[in-house]
Amino acid sequence: MLAIVAPGQGAQTPGFLKPWLTESSFADRLTWLSAVAGLDLVHYGTEADAETIRDTAVAQPLLVASGLLASLQLFPHPADAFNYIGVAAGHSVGELTAAAGVGVIRAEQAMVLVRERGKAMAAASAARPTSMTAVVGGKPEDVLAALEKHGLTPANNNGSGQIVAAGTIEQLAALEADPPARARLIPLSVAGAFHTQHMAPAVAHLATLSKAVSTYDPRVPLLSNADGQVVQHGRDVLTRIVGQVANPVRWDLCLQTMADLGVTGLLEVPPAGTLTGIAKRNLKGVELFALNTPDQLPDAMDFVRKHGADQVASQHSNPTWRLVVSPGKGEFVRTEGIGPDEVLPPLATVGTVANLREEIPVSAPHGGVVVEWLVEDGDPVAPGQPLLRLHPVVETAGAAEVNR
Repeated sequence: MLAIVAPGQGAQTPGFLKPWLTESSFADRLTWLSAVAGLDLVHYGTEADAETIRDTAVAQPLLVASGLLASLQLFPHPADAFNYIGVAAGHSVGELTAAAGVGVIRAEQAMVLVRERGKAMAAASAARPTSMTAVVGGKPEDVLAALEKHGLTPANNNGSGQIVAAGTIEQLAALEADPPARARLIPLSVAGAFHTQHMAPAVAHLATLSKAVSTYDPRVPLLSNADGQVVQHGRDVLTRIVGQVANPVRWDLCLQTMADLGVTGLLEVPPAGTLTGIAKRNLKGVELFALNTPDQLPDAMDFVRKHGADQVASQHSNPTWRLVVSPGKGEFVRTEGIGPDEVLPPLATVGTVANLREEIPVSAPHGGVVVEWLVEDGDPVAPGQPLLRLHPVVETAGAAEVNR
């Protein structure tokens, strides 16, 4: 199974887009997305220095544009990608890249949202000097205790050996003076305490804007930074992305879901290296590919074919039936009384998935008419596993009818 992932802020380096600008289609599209974002992304991706592209309002649109356009170079016909990709995910702002890549929102919508996200987060960061520091090594419980002691938030949990602390400059200085045992501190190239309460004003702004954004259900399984779950409803994807600005990124749980799914290959879009590095420590035996230059595209496509499952995507714009899938790993317990031919309203709860960590409700985002259960009550299930098949209910001008 193939996973495609998109990196977050801090992955950018000066000049990382220079090799891509030799591709005329990439250059033309980058000029277009620059117009949408109101930023000269060609300049920022090729000529600007490290301090300039560290600015949140610059870095975030640059990252989303580069990931989307490199994906288009890899898959010139985007629909072809859905037959290969087993799961997709993005880290922090990379969630917008991933959401646009799997069809939840359009590229132009992603660029407007990321422009406003970057500006709003930069404004929130300017209210008080804040930043982030990676804590590498040490026992997780010791690291979390040290962060709590100094009033810091574990803003990113990136899996074994790395938790990112976020807070004020004073709080981070106190941590540096009193680090956890056997841990190394690495200040990050970011301009604020992202994924903490310091970003609450940005969430409010994005929540208002997102109300006007049309969404579509993901064409392939898409993971959420909030809890690592498979999210199958487009509006839920966008709501989670907005809220994530002020809440911790649980990349460790996304990695666990990838392992549960049986991922065999993971490809990171540009600027690549951060997430493949994390995966190397956490997904043992999984083959990795960091896509950074266009001359890698033939090898990248071979990698995709090797690990991609040639399957028809389960979500369609006009399906004859829909699947309700499991959001995570655990034991599935059905909601009593749901049987064949029953009409379920949108967002009806059809059961729960329980594991040692939590109990996850499972809903049918669009509702529909029950065709058949695909699992038995009490069965163990994996993330993204189909649970229930439904005929969609089609709303017409006169009444609601069942599309059989």
